[in-house]
Amino acid sequence: MINLDDFQPNIVQQSRMDFSRAYRRSFWRSIFSWIRKKNNELLPFEEVLKHLPTRGQNYIGTKQIETDKIIGSVSRYLDFDRAFLPRQTHTRSRWESIDRAYFKQVILPPIEVYKLGDYYFVKDGNHRVSVARERGQMYMDAYVTEIRFSGKIDQDTDIDSLVLEEEYNQFIHDTRLDILLPGEDFHFSIPGQYDKVQQHISVHRWFMGEKLKRPVTDEEAVMGWYKDLYKPLIDILNKHKILERFPGRTGMDLYLWIIEHHWFLAEELKQKVSLEAAATHFTENFARRPFRHTRQIINWLKKKLHW
Repeated sequence: MINLDDFQPNIVQQSRMDFSRAYRRSFWRSIFSWIRKKNNELLPFEEVLKHLPTRGQNYIGTKQIETDKIIGSVSRYLDFDRAFLPRQTHTRSRWESIDRAYFKQVILPPIEVYKLGDYYFVKDGNHRVSVARERGQMYMDAYVTEIRFSGKIDQDTDIDSLVLEEEYNQFIHDTRLDILLPGEDFHFSIPGQYDKVQQHISVHRWFMGEKLKRPVTDEEAVMGWYKDLYKPLIDILNKHKILERFPGRTGMDLYLWIIEHHWFLAEELKQKVSLEAAATHFTENFARRPFRHTRQIINWLKKKLHW
């Protein structure tokens, strides 16, 4: 019979090599994700819950779960990336000990996870997940607690997208634009912008009241903002195909940026500036210039990462 202890030095050396390889892949993956502007962070469980309306939880027992559907962690979200590759060298000792256990065919206990929708957050067993994924293990046993919630989570979710959806839902609730203008899209690509739009609506409401010599209802204020401010600028964006010059951005993004640019331009020139002139000037000065070597860099990184 072969005694695995006879091969202990080889196992230790192999585990060190395994961690080093995983750590290097984590580094290159971070560079690749930065270039592609894709989320590479593990989701922090507590932060996610702050932005999701939950409706309770229940323990559903031991299940086999898909390792590639584990997208977050309760406490180790800074130690691993979204693919559960190690990002910190202080994880080496624990990581390598788990790796050696696989070599010795030691049966490890199930991990503990929270289930949100179809995805999972690790409560206990982050290193086991990391080693399992590095070894191509597709399923793991887990003690699963399911959290019921309203909303949506998937593999592309990050904290900004959760905050954005929360802010959007509040904006729609306050303005009733989903009812007044069904089918229109009022999403931003970055959080923290809806308060500015609410201020625009409030200021426009005041001007409408002065013009009409009477109080203006909430619906009139919202529709007045849409017809007098937002829609004319969206028509300009469409006419000049400006959104195509800002990939990944939305009409609401450009609306806010160009409105502010319009004001600053008029102040600088000390004269009236048309909205169309402000929009074209903004585009000429701030539209993204594609980096001509990006494709070559991405292809090179793909080879490095074996993607």
